[in-house]
Amino acid sequence: MTETIELKRVGDGNLRAQVYQQIRLTIQHGELAPGQKLVDVDIAAQLGISRMPVRDALMQLVHEGYLVGTTRGFTLPTLTATDVADIFEVRRLLEPRAAAHAARTLDAAGLKTLAAALREAEAAAAAGDADRFFQANSAFRNCWLGAVENERLSQTIARFADHVLVVRLRTLSHQPTQAVVVAGMRAIYEAFVKRDAVAAYDCMTHFIQNAEERFMKLSPPLQHSSGEGESMSRRGKS
Repeated sequence: MTETIELKRVGDGNLRAQVYQQIRLTIQHGELAPGQKLVDVDIAAQLGISRMPVRDALMQLVHEGYLVGTTRGFTLPTLTATDVADIFEVRRLLEPRAAAHAARTLDAAGLKTLAAALREAEAAAAAGDADRFFQANSAFRNCWLGAVENERLSQTIARFADHVLVVRLRTLSHQPTQAVVVAGMRAIYEAFVKRDAVAAYDCMTHFIQNAEERFMKLSPPLQHSSGEGESMSRRGKS
């Protein structure tokens, strides 16, 4: 029997949107394990609604790259080396620019939230609590992304960050890497406090480069996409 994720009962309104949001948050929080199947009829039965809005929500997540369809349900995609290199390339192109935007638009409340997330990440790293560290890192990212006024830019970045969720889970659970991540978060935070867009751009570029390097160091070799023989390191530096 396929294991079903736990979702809250949906209320009145757009059922597809409510199911979509819950499943997407489940993916973002790392609660859907690689290989775990989501079956529309099981989710519909759990929520007490018809199958169609669940099916529509799952298909939207497939369209956005969060899930892939199989003959037995929907699951997280298996990333190849080429996939990972491509995603990091997109992140290098978009996130520094977005961070520069955020440096100009973050308000006092946002900076306070970032400071709290940074302290939580430091405490989690000191305690060796990988789940807590992952949540703190996500809170930090979501906060500064929320300050980016270009909604299409922030949504695209959030989507690509979610696509490498397995990458983030693997690297953020490694304690030496947590120290590198915390240092990067602190540098980004300090650039935001100074409202220094150039420094924010540079710090984010360095942060993403470190993330890719740590992933390559910690991960077993990944399969390349069919017909492509270039290495992830070469693609990542293109």
